[in-house]
Amino acid sequence: MLSVGIFSGYYPYTLEETIRRIKKDGFTCVQLDMDFKDIDLKTSEAITAEKAHRVRDAFRDANISIVSISAYTNLVHPDREQREKNINYVKTLLKYARDFGTPYVISETGTFNTESDWLYHEKNSTEEAYQEIMAVIKDLAKFAYENGSVFLVENYVNNIIGSVEQVARLFHDVEHPGLGLLLDPTNYFTDKNIDNVDEELHKIFNVLEDKIKIAHAKDCRRAVNIQEKHADIDAASHNTFRGAGAIELPAAGMGVLNYDLYLKLLSRKHPNIPIIIEHIDSEEEIPNIKKFLDSKLKSVGV
Repeated sequence: MLSVGIFSGYYPYTLEETIRRIKKDGFTCVQLDMDFKDIDLKTSEAITAEKAHRVRDAFRDANISIVSISAYTNLVHPDREQREKNINYVKTLLKYARDFGTPYVISETGTFNTESDWLYHEKNSTEEAYQEIMAVIKDLAKFAYENGSVFLVENYVNNIIGSVEQVARLFHDVEHPGLGLLLDPTNYFTDKNIDNVDEELHKIFNVLEDKIKIAHAKDCRRAVNIQEKHADIDAASHNTFRGAGAIELPAAGMGVLNYDLYLKLLSRKHPNIPIIIEHIDSEEEIPNIKKFLDSKLKSVGV
């Protein structure tokens, strides 16, 4: 059976209160965000093994698994000093990942756009950009492996690594046990393939199935406007983002993703994989989104 979890950052409270509410909503696992009101984990300097153990043990006592860690940042930030800072933060989380209770640390690849980590820049599509991000990810995979962890790359169409073909190329060029894939099928859709959801889902799994370690649950649909969108909630930017350009990214069940097909394909080789709910616009709607996903899992028998 696929286990259902959620980003912990959708509960903007102290560690104890966050866990209480996650458990009340019936989740058995989380993707861990560094956003607790009573613990500073937002910088490389602030993260320690002692703090990690405190978080890990609190979730363990509640019988909630930490299955992955959010480290979303721009890995190719045009400002070299900021880029180094961003990469160092990811490495710090990779170093302490096992102390938090999971080997998996996740980030998207980034963009050369200076205004947003999710807006496209024409340089993103160049060979130069690919070579830059490949070098960064190769280094992160090596560092992860040396520290007993795994860096999970998450693609997004406006970043350097967006399409199935780009993800496949990256894994071919960086063939390393320290690298895995965070699967979010909605991140592959553009105005060119949004009307062929099933075809794109089959393509994703036919090419990338053996790379998947953790999965996400949100949705996708054509955007009413192409502006970058964020939910008005108390959360980090990766948890408020709702899309930019031709495709917007609402919560699961509010778009055109074929969840029956997605879950069947996902469970084919990953029958016990965690699937993590995201893109929640308010804490009050969490039970309904979980109910939607639970009903889909039961209907397809996974």
